[in-house]
Amino acid sequence: MAKSLRSKWKRKMRAEKRKKNAPRELSRLKSILKVDSDVLMKDVQEIATVVVPKHCQEKTQCVVQDEKDDMKMETEIKRNKKSLLDQHGQYPVWMNQRQRKRLKAKREKGKGKSKAKAAKAAKGLAW
Repeated sequence: MAKSLRSKWKRKMRAEKRKKNAPRELSRLKSILKVDSDVLMKDVQEIATVVVPKHCQEKTQCVVQDEKDDMKMETEIKRNKKSLLDQHGQYPVWMNQRQRKRLKAKREKGKGKSKAKAAKAAKGLAW
Protein backbone atom coordinates (compact mmCIF):
# COMPACT_ATOMS: atom_id res chain seq x y z
CA MET A 1 0.00 0.00 0.00
CA ALA A 2 2.43 2.74 1.12
CA LYS A 3 3.45 3.97 -2.32
CA SER A 4 2.20 7.54 -2.29
CA LEU A 5 4.62 10.44 -2.53
CA ARG A 6 3.81 11.49 0.98
CA SER A 7 4.66 8.12 2.51
CA LYS A 8 7.86 7.87 0.45
CA TRP A 9 8.91 11.30 1.69
CA LYS A 10 8.09 10.39 5.30
CA ARG A 11 10.11 7.16 5.02
CA LYS A 12 13.06 9.07 3.57
CA MET A 13 12.94 11.67 6.33
CA ARG A 14 12.70 8.99 9.04
CA ALA A 15 15.82 7.32 7.62
CA GLU A 16 17.71 10.63 7.67
CA LYS A 17 16.57 11.26 11.24
CA ARG A 18 17.86 7.81 12.25
CA LYS A 19 21.26 8.61 10.69
CA LYS A 20 21.40 11.95 12.48
CA ASN A 21 20.41 10.55 15.88
CA ALA A 22 22.50 7.34 15.74
CA PRO A 23 25.70 8.83 17.27
CA ARG A 24 23.70 10.45 20.06
CA GLU A 25 21.88 7.20 20.85
CA LEU A 26 25.14 5.27 20.86
CA SER A 27 26.82 7.70 23.24
CA ARG A 28 23.77 7.62 25.53
CA LEU A 29 23.81 3.82 25.52
CA LYS A 30 27.52 3.74 26.34
CA SER A 31 27.05 6.19 29.21
CA ILE A 32 24.23 4.06 30.61
CA LEU A 33 26.42 0.96 30.44
CA LYS A 34 29.25 2.74 32.28
CA VAL A 35 26.93 3.85 35.06
CA ASP A 36 25.08 0.53 35.37
CA SER A 37 27.76 -2.14 35.62
CA ASP A 38 25.29 -4.99 36.24
CA VAL A 39 23.54 -4.67 32.86
CA LEU A 40 23.73 -7.90 30.88
CA MET A 41 24.80 -7.95 27.23
CA LYS A 42 21.61 -9.86 26.33
CA ASP A 43 19.57 -6.88 27.47
CA VAL A 44 21.73 -4.59 25.33
CA GLN A 45 21.28 -6.79 22.27
CA GLU A 46 17.52 -6.45 22.60
CA ILE A 47 17.80 -2.67 22.62
CA ALA A 48 20.58 -2.10 20.07
CA THR A 49 21.54 -3.90 16.89
CA VAL A 50 24.92 -5.61 17.07
CA VAL A 51 27.09 -5.00 14.02
CA VAL A 52 29.83 -7.47 13.08
CA PRO A 53 33.17 -5.87 12.06
CA LYS A 54 34.01 -5.98 8.34
CA HIS A 55 37.09 -8.21 8.66
CA CYS A 56 35.08 -10.88 10.51
CA GLN A 57 32.15 -10.53 8.16
CA GLU A 58 34.17 -11.64 5.11
CA LYS A 59 35.35 -14.84 6.82
CA THR A 60 31.85 -15.82 7.89
CA GLN A 61 30.49 -15.22 4.40
CA CYS A 62 32.99 -17.68 2.95
CA VAL A 63 31.94 -20.34 5.45
CA VAL A 64 28.26 -19.70 4.76
CA GLN A 65 28.77 -20.06 1.00
CA ASP A 66 30.37 -23.48 1.48
CA GLU A 67 27.42 -24.58 3.62
CA LYS A 68 24.96 -23.40 0.98
CA ASP A 69 26.61 -25.59 -1.65
CA ASP A 70 26.23 -28.63 0.59
CA MET A 71 22.67 -27.81 1.53
CA LYS A 72 21.48 -27.25 -2.05
CA MET A 73 18.03 -28.71 -2.57
CA GLU A 74 16.82 -30.27 -5.76
CA THR A 75 14.03 -27.85 -6.58
CA GLU A 76 14.58 -27.68 -10.32
CA ILE A 77 11.31 -28.24 -12.11
CA LYS A 78 11.59 -30.29 -15.27
CA ARG A 79 9.33 -28.55 -17.76
CA ASN A 80 8.50 -29.43 -21.37
CA LYS A 81 9.49 -26.43 -23.48
CA LYS A 82 6.80 -27.01 -26.09
CA SER A 83 3.76 -27.61 -23.86
CA LEU A 84 5.15 -25.78 -20.76
CA LEU A 85 3.88 -28.62 -18.55
CA ASP A 86 6.05 -29.80 -15.65
CA GLN A 87 6.60 -33.42 -14.62
CA HIS A 88 3.31 -33.37 -12.66
CA GLY A 89 1.26 -32.01 -15.57
CA GLN A 90 0.98 -28.51 -14.11
CA TYR A 91 1.32 -25.24 -16.00
CA PRO A 92 3.49 -22.38 -14.68
CA VAL A 93 1.97 -20.10 -12.06
CA TRP A 94 2.17 -17.04 -14.28
CA MET A 95 0.14 -18.58 -17.11
CA ASN A 96 -3.49 -17.48 -17.32
CA GLN A 97 -6.47 -19.73 -18.07
CA ARG A 98 -6.83 -18.58 -21.68
CA GLN A 99 -3.25 -19.55 -22.50
CA ARG A 100 -3.68 -22.90 -20.75
CA LYS A 101 -6.84 -23.62 -22.70
CA ARG A 102 -5.12 -22.73 -25.97
CA LEU A 103 -2.14 -25.02 -25.28
CA LYS A 104 -4.44 -27.84 -24.20
CA ALA A 105 -6.46 -27.51 -27.41
CA LYS A 106 -3.24 -27.60 -29.42
CA ARG A 107 -2.17 -30.78 -27.57
CA GLU A 108 -5.56 -32.43 -28.08
CA LYS A 109 -5.51 -31.52 -31.76
CA GLY A 110 -2.14 -33.23 -32.12
CA LYS A 111 -3.40 -36.37 -30.36
CA GLY A 112 -6.62 -36.41 -32.42
CA LYS A 113 -4.75 -36.77 -35.73
CA SER A 114 -2.95 -39.94 -34.72
CA LYS A 115 -6.19 -41.50 -33.40
CA ALA A 116 -8.05 -40.58 -36.56
CA LYS A 117 -5.38 -42.17 -38.77
CA ALA A 118 -5.41 -45.34 -36.66
CA ALA A 119 -9.22 -45.51 -36.87
CA LYS A 120 -9.18 -45.08 -40.69
CA ALA A 121 -6.52 -47.74 -41.00
CA ALA A 122 -8.61 -50.12 -38.91
CA LYS A 123 -11.65 -49.48 -41.11
CA GLY A 124 -9.56 -50.05 -44.19
CA LEU A 125 -8.47 -53.40 -42.83
CA ALA A 126 -12.02 -54.36 -41.85
CA TRP A 127 -13.33 -54.02 -45.45
